[in-house]
Amino acid sequence: MSKVESVNVAVVRNDAWTGRMGRSGIDKHPVVGEIMLGEQGVQGDTIVDLEMHGGPFRAVYAYSREDLEFWSAELGRDLMPGNAGENLTLFGVDCNHAVIGERWRVGNAVLRVTGPRTPCRVLAGYWGVPRLVKRFSEVARHGAYLAVEEPGPVQAGDPVELLDRPEHGVRVSQQFAFRAGGRRDLTSVLRAAWDDLSPEWRGWLDAAE
Repeated sequence: MSKVESVNVAVVRNDAWTGRMGRSGIDKHPVVGEIMLGEQGVQGDTIVDLEMHGGPFRAVYAYSREDLEFWSAELGRDLMPGNAGENLTLFGVDCNHAVIGERWRVGNAVLRVTGPRTPCRVLAGYWGVPRLVKRFSEVARHGAYLAVEEPGPVQAGDPVELLDRPEHGVRVSQQFAFRAGGRRDLTSVLRAAWDDLSPEWRGWLDAAE
C-alpha cells in the first residue's frame, strides 16, 4: 500500500554550505502526529530561499523511501526520512515519473503534482558530496513538488491514493530532463501539459522557443 512514511519539517542550519543565503531549511526531521498542509506550505516548516522554494506551486516536496534507499547504497551510508529536504517521505509512490497535474489524496489533504525538484549546491553541501548535482541529474531521482488543492492534516501512516491523472501523460521526469538536462527538444512535449504547468514553467517554455 502506498503511504506516508513520515512528515518532515526543517531544523534551520547556518553551516558554510548554506551558500549565499547563510541559512537553509534543507535539514528536515520527522514529526510526531498530524501536521497541517496548507496552500503556502507545511505547518512548522521553514523556507529560507523563497526564490527557489515554497509558494503555491511548490508548497510541499515529496520524495520516496525507495529513492532514499538508492542513495544510501550509492553513498555507502544510511539516509533517513527528511534527508533529501523533503516534507513528505512516501513509500510505494514513484514521485519521479508522476504525471504533471495528477492529484493525490494524502491523509486528509488533496495534493497536485506540479514539477520536479532541481538539485542544488546546498543539497550537495548538506550531504557532503561535491559532485552530487551532476550525479542527481544523471539518475533523475528528483522527487516531486506538490500544490495543495485541499488543505488538511497529514501524519505518518496515512494512505496515498491516486485520484485522477491528466490524459496528456507528460511526466515530471520530462520536465526535469528539459530543465536540468538541457533537453530543449522536449518543449513541444511539455506544451501538451500547458494547463497543468505553473507560470514559472510556462515562462521557461516560452523562452526556449
